[in-house]
Amino acid sequence: MDLAGKKMVVTGGAGVLGAAVAQRAKQYGAEIVLLDVVREFSSELGACHSVDLTDSVAVQACFEHVGQFDCLANIAGGFAMGPTVHETDDSLWDAMFNINVTTLRTVLRAAVPMLLAQSRGSIVNVGALGALQGAANMAAYTAAKSTVMRITEALSEEVRGQGVNVNAVLPSLIDTPRNRADMPDSDFGQWVSPCDLANVVCFLASDAAKAVHGVLLPVKGLM
Repeated sequence: MDLAGKKMVVTGGAGVLGAAVAQRAKQYGAEIVLLDVVREFSSELGACHSVDLTDSVAVQACFEHVGQFDCLANIAGGFAMGPTVHETDDSLWDAMFNINVTTLRTVLRAAVPMLLAQSRGSIVNVGALGALQGAANMAAYTAAKSTVMRITEALSEEVRGQGVNVNAVLPSLIDTPRNRADMPDSDFGQWVSPCDLANVVCFLASDAAKAVHGVLLPVKGLM
């Protein structure tokens, strides 16, 4: 994959997957810009901007500061198990939609007009393989990620004729320190490594995927 000469914006850049995507993209030649809500984070991978991704005014100002870019990797998101549907309170519903959907919407509102103005670019979102159907005790999370997937498809249909590609990856369990801590008895070798998932994101962001539109690409590992 060749990302030479391209500028990639990575949301959730302070997280495990965001850092992995940034690292891989930089290895493929991209200039990296990292966005995250974490205050005063730094990285050797590229420029870092601390911004509340749920704040549309702050996000708009951030993208104006970043300037022209070519690729957007929307990695920001989060997961939490819940109780049953009828026991899930408003705070969990709001948390899952804020971190997974609101962050995506505010970023797209700022980023898409910039890509359309230059008639080129690529956007890669992160859905979830588990959100292809409902799962017990995961209603808020799967509903939020399902929304991300529908937004991906809708946006792709809106901009595909204007030089912009929009796709999403659907990972199964990702091998992160938190997931290992939460599920210590699991076979980690069957999970998706952040580096492998980052390779898929970079492919969808590259010119090699210029004919790929609106795809929800499962990334299963060995599960």
